[in-house]
Amino acid sequence: MNTSIFINLLKHPNAINTKDISDVRSIIDEFPYFQTARALYLKGLNNKSSFKYNQELKITAAYTTDRSVLFDFITSEDFQQNKISETIKQGSEHLKNLELNDFEDISSNQETLVNTTPEPKETLVFSIEEGIEEQKTPEEKLEIGKPLQFNKNEMHSFSEWLKITSFKPIIRDEEQDQESIKQKDQRAEKFDLIDKFIATNPKIVPLKKDLENQNIALESTHEPETLMTETLARIYVEQKNYSKAIKAYKILSLKYPEKSGFFADQIQAVKDLKKQNK
Repeated sequence: MNTSIFINLLKHPNAINTKDISDVRSIIDEFPYFQTARALYLKGLNNKSSFKYNQELKITAAYTTDRSVLFDFITSEDFQQNKISETIKQGSEHLKNLELNDFEDISSNQETLVNTTPEPKETLVFSIEEGIEEQKTPEEKLEIGKPLQFNKNEMHSFSEWLKITSFKPIIRDEEQDQESIKQKDQRAEKFDLIDKFIATNPKIVPLKKDLENQNIALESTHEPETLMTETLARIYVEQKNYSKAIKAYKILSLKYPEKSGFFADQIQAVKDLKKQNK
């Protein structure tokens, strides 16, 4: 990709196509700290609703010195403009696809009105076919893999997504296991000595203040209901934290009773997904 094309894409980011995205990716591979290229790449993935977007958002954050700037960028109108454009485009296509027969002159309809009779059999079949809803998988209902859309009030949700969500299991050989057992035994002996010392020294008593601090720390781990959003619920699903996701949708159902039916479907989808991943 030459400089002029790159600059043109910066001026018109909604014009980025699949080839451009690939070319920008090559630039990032060569210059990983080129933040402008990363921003453009992120924009391209979002435009295409790529499954790579969510993970790339984390990577971009890791290369960004000020994450608030990144957050402002992905929640800006320019970044999300493609969603509006796509909606308008779909509406235009729908109008173009309307049959010309729908706009026939009324007088011509009057001429054929006497000879026109309804066909119950065909109408019945059509109605049945229209009434059948397409069965969606839990992944489709929960929009797993689709770009997470944040608004300017969702900094908390954005921070949650940037957290480390999984850890690889540590593989140990037999010698490491034996060494680990020895270390645990040594620690247990030390703890026993400490317990005996505390038991024989009446001056040392646990402080109530420490317990209060522990309670405060424990309470701070709970998600405030005011910060709960649909995006945050989706984040929990993407992180495979299904219990939190179910709790999140229950909170949202109480916050927005008019959407309780939708949230009930989401809860069931999370439960189904949880069963699949056991």
